[in-house]
Amino acid sequence: MKAPESFGLELTELTRQLTQSASQLAGMGLPKIGATPHETVLAGEGFRLLRYGEGEKRADHCAVLIVYALVNRPWVLDLEPGRSMIEGLLASQMDVFLVEWEDPSEQDQHRGFSDYACTMLDECVEAVGSLRNENAVNLLGVCQGGTFSLCYTALHSKKVRNLITMVTPVDFHTDDNTLSQWVRKVDLDALVGCYGNVPGTLLNGLFVSLQPFRLGSKKYIDLVDLADNPQGLRTFARMERWIADSPDQAGRAFREFVGDLFQRNALVRGELVLDGRIVDLGAIRCPVFNVYARNDHLVPASASRPLADHVASSDYSELEFEGGHIGIYVSRSAQQKVPPAIAGWLQARS
Repeated sequence: MKAPESFGLELTELTRQLTQSASQLAGMGLPKIGATPHETVLAGEGFRLLRYGEGEKRADHCAVLIVYALVNRPWVLDLEPGRSMIEGLLASQMDVFLVEWEDPSEQDQHRGFSDYACTMLDECVEAVGSLRNENAVNLLGVCQGGTFSLCYTALHSKKVRNLITMVTPVDFHTDDNTLSQWVRKVDLDALVGCYGNVPGTLLNGLFVSLQPFRLGSKKYIDLVDLADNPQGLRTFARMERWIADSPDQAGRAFREFVGDLFQRNALVRGELVLDGRIVDLGAIRCPVFNVYARNDHLVPASASRPLADHVASSDYSELEFEGGHIGIYVSRSAQQKVPPAIAGWLQARS
C-alpha cells in the first residue's frame, strides 16, 4: 500500500497536468475544422454543394458525392490534416463533393423528410452530373445521410451508378439499438409542437447520455495525458467543438424520420412513402458497399448488416471497421483503412 505522502504527490502532479492542459486549451482559441480546400458549386434552398481539391485534373478522377446526416456537422469528415476522410479520398485520386445542410430557420419547420432525401439531394445529384458530364453519380451516404441515400437510390435508381453506405441504420429495431428503444415512445407531435424546430442542444444531450462516462467525465480525465502534447490538445479541442455544435432539426423532417424509421421501422418493412412513392430497397440493383463499425453505440452493426437482405444488387460487399461511430471518421487506423477501401472499390467499378 502506498504511503499517504505518495498519494499526495500523485494528486499534486495530476492537478498540475490538468491545469496545464486547461490553460493551453484556453490559449488556443476557437479551433479551425474543415480546412481542406473547397468551393461552393451550388447554393440551393437549405443546402450548399461543396467540391474539394483544386485544379482541372479533378475531372479525370472518379467522383463521389458525400451525403452526411442532419444531426451533426459534416466537418468530422475533415477534422484536421491526418484525420480527414475527405483528405484521404483526395489522396486516393477521387473527385470529392459533399452536401452541406444549412440550419433551418423558423420558416423551415415544415420542411419534410422527402425535401431532404428527394428534392434537395436530387438537385445535388443533377449538379454533380452536369459538372462531370455524367448521367449517374456515385453516392457515399454517412449515418442518417446513408439512409437518405438508400431512399434516393431506391426511387431514382438510374441516377446512381454505385452506392456506399457508411455507419448507416437500415433495420431500426434491432435488440441492441439503445437510441431506437429510447425514442420509440416519444410523443413526436408534442415535441415538435412545443419547439417547432427541434433544438440541437436537446439532441446533443440525448447522444451524450448514451455514453455518459466516455463522453462526459472520462474525456476530462484524458486531458491529464495531453499536458505535454500540443497536437493532441488541438485534436481534443476540435472534437469538442464538433460535438458541441449540433444544428437544430426542421420539425416536420424530424417527426417524419423518427416516426417512420425509429418508431415504425418502415424502411425494412416496405412501408416508407416519400414523394407519394413506396421506398422499395429491392429496387436497388447497382453495386453496394456497406461500411460499418463493430463497436458503434449509435448505429449498431446489427442495424447496418441487414441491408444485404433487402437490396437486389448482385454486387454487394461489406467492410467491418474495428472501432466506433466516431472512430471510423477520425482515428488513425480509420485513415489508413477506410478512404483507400472506398476509393478502390469505386475505381474498380467506374
